[in-house]
Amino acid sequence: MYLFNLILQAQDAINPEKFNPDSLQAKSEQAFEVIKNTEPSVLLKNLTEQAVQFGLKVLAALAIYILGAWIIRVVKNSVTRALNRRHSDATLVSFVNSLVGITMWIILIIIMIGTLGINTTSLAALLAAGGMAIGMALSGTVQNFAGGLMLLVFKPIKAGDFIEAQGFTGIVTAINITSTKLTTLDNRVVYIPNGALSSGNINNFSVNPLRRVDINVSLSYGADIEKAKELIINIIKENPKVLDKKTQGVPADPFVALLAMKDSSIELVTRTWTSSADYWDVYFWINENIYTRLPQAGISFPFPQLDVHIKNQ
Repeated sequence: MYLFNLILQAQDAINPEKFNPDSLQAKSEQAFEVIKNTEPSVLLKNLTEQAVQFGLKVLAALAIYILGAWIIRVVKNSVTRALNRRHSDATLVSFVNSLVGITMWIILIIIMIGTLGINTTSLAALLAAGGMAIGMALSGTVQNFAGGLMLLVFKPIKAGDFIEAQGFTGIVTAINITSTKLTTLDNRVVYIPNGALSSGNINNFSVNPLRRVDINVSLSYGADIEKAKELIINIIKENPKVLDKKTQGVPADPFVALLAMKDSSIELVTRTWTSSADYWDVYFWINENIYTRLPQAGISFPFPQLDVHIKNQ
């Protein structure tokens, strides 16, 4: 056993925290001298004992691996069921599941290495230093990761929402760990970094079930305002998707009023309510019918005009 004590002492000398070149050389020479002077039968016996001990450690590590893998699977399934019972977003479930799995696997690997007799102190220090270096190199990615956590926890948006953010408008199709996938109205796919998205303004059109349609109509000076207002109200009410106060949650009936008197025209404002899903259908339909039917009733739209007065000297 003296030989193997020397070997262990040599291993300590190699340890970065205890490294001593002189000690390493001395221990190595001492170990070689012991090997040279040891009887082959004794050396074989010692090697056999050490092999048996190492084999037992390997079996223990294998048992720990099997048990740990089962525990990780049970914990991940339990977390998934708990989040699903709370009707959590699918993106949040996937993210938490991955985070729990990665963390537990790292812990399991460290336990297995310790079971084999390998010093885990230096390994932990190496992992910490490597993690710090990677974190500094990927600072932008870490910021996006933190932004993804903010989006998943506070849920300002979710998959299926129609939003406007970072200069883009579209439907949220996926929220990943570092970016959010947005499909625009012209079917382009845009990936917005979660860091910028979580720290910027988000206009979410899908949160509320109702939305107000505002349309401004410019008319020529001299137009019959009351007639125009009556005609516009009738046009709005013809659309079955337009809602009034009889519908639960609608704050007001369709409304038309004089908004402003500009240089070349007067401007009417129309305000009406509809469901968020029908907003664009109602908006385009009202616009088209106003343009088509007001001139038929003798109400004209203005052109830009400028009065020029010439004085003779």
